[in-house]
Amino acid sequence: MDPPNQSDLGSHKRVKKNAAPQAGLVTVFFQPCLPYVPQPGSSSFNKLQPKKPHQHFTVATTEVVKSYIPRFGPTPNDLVPTVQDYLVLMAKTITSPVVEHTSNTKMLDVHHPPWTSSMATTPADSPGQVDDIAEQMNEAEKNKYTKGRKLGEGTYANVYLGSLKSDPSQQVAIKKIKIQKEYTEGMAPDAIRELKHLQELSHPNIISLLGVFSSKDQNLNLVLEFLPLGDLEMLIKDTKNIHYGTADIKAWMGMLSRGIWFCHENFVLHRDIKPNNLLIASDGEVKLADFGLARSFADPYRPMTSNVITRWYRPPELLFGARHYSGAVDIWSVGLVFAELIIRVPYIAGDTEVHQINLISQAVGTPTEENWPGVSKLPEYTVTEPPIPVHPKDYYLGYFGTAGPQGCDLLSKMLILDPRKRITARQILEHEWWASEPKPTKNVDLPRKGGGEEAVVADLKRRPGVVDDERTAKIARKLDFGAMG
Repeated sequence: MDPPNQSDLGSHKRVKKNAAPQAGLVTVFFQPCLPYVPQPGSSSFNKLQPKKPHQHFTVATTEVVKSYIPRFGPTPNDLVPTVQDYLVLMAKTITSPVVEHTSNTKMLDVHHPPWTSSMATTPADSPGQVDDIAEQMNEAEKNKYTKGRKLGEGTYANVYLGSLKSDPSQQVAIKKIKIQKEYTEGMAPDAIRELKHLQELSHPNIISLLGVFSSKDQNLNLVLEFLPLGDLEMLIKDTKNIHYGTADIKAWMGMLSRGIWFCHENFVLHRDIKPNNLLIASDGEVKLADFGLARSFADPYRPMTSNVITRWYRPPELLFGARHYSGAVDIWSVGLVFAELIIRVPYIAGDTEVHQINLISQAVGTPTEENWPGVSKLPEYTVTEPPIPVHPKDYYLGYFGTAGPQGCDLLSKMLILDPRKRITARQILEHEWWASEPKPTKNVDLPRKGGGEEAVVADLKRRPGVVDDERTAKIARKLDFGAMG
């Protein structure tokens, strides 16, 4: 079999220069996640100089690399790996060591990942041996957990309460993804995306993937941390029983901002930020969930779909059909979550894409060539006449005054129409709002609501990456911009 060319391995992958060729082997490089978590307004944040060393796996056959690029980068459209194939890839990967190199190609440290210490470490040469190793890995992972009662069932997945066998007090959520009829020969793309990115991202404000295994019926099981306190939407909507202030909002926004900062630092776009994708852990920590629409930052010349992000939180560039965009799409969504936390009702809630654009024009200003050069060239650009001028910062202060002058300044920068001028996740964490009074509430003192388990189960059992759900049809409380003056 011919070895794959460089384009097959994606733009971030390369074969080590000057290395002696080895038959049947190919080296795949990847960028590891950053371990450091800066706090908003901290002096150490400005001094942050993250190190990003290159590491690589050597896997056994070029066919595996070409077929399973989802583990490391872009996916050929006609390839859909199955659960068993995915486990085979893992088996092939761990049986070759992780090797770190210097520029002079001298091998410094050859080791296997620590979680493979109980597995066979001799290279797998035959298909039968690989299958055996994959089955051993799967059984070892499955036997770590005890599956308890079913918490909920949906068309996409069933959710079970589980626990670690080694520590029964440690509860987990086991999400059993059902085989989808339209993907009879493999896993659905949104399940692949969710699995891929949760494996690569480890952060206090991102839901943790603790394990993966397949069941006898070939369904994929994701073992996730159990988050019993529901989601942020549940708190926002319960205006009768849940009361919170600026300090609480600042705490929640800090957690969300750190989570999305970490995604962007690791070249991942979430593309579906909204309150019911922000789950709450038992210690009060907010966790970003649902990576079914997430993707790695694309090559500048490679178009992406504009049909992402739930309509109410979708930025104008996507509503206008932009196929090339950046992390600014997530920042717009973060800004609308911020606004919703303050006023406790969705800020821009359109019934259709056209209606959404009209509401954006009323709430922020009409996108024009004057405030956004080049916008009229976007394929689906259309606005109503006459154009509404972009609102000054005093407008936000009049409606979101509880956030204070600095909070309104931050919100207005998140909702800048031109994505090139919109504030970045790093700049959000450097903003002066975090240092202003009041200080963020401590996690233990944040408002909580009972019955959160039901909300979390509803979030987990739905199909990841659903752009518009029933929620948009059920919520009647929407802003009347005409009455706002």
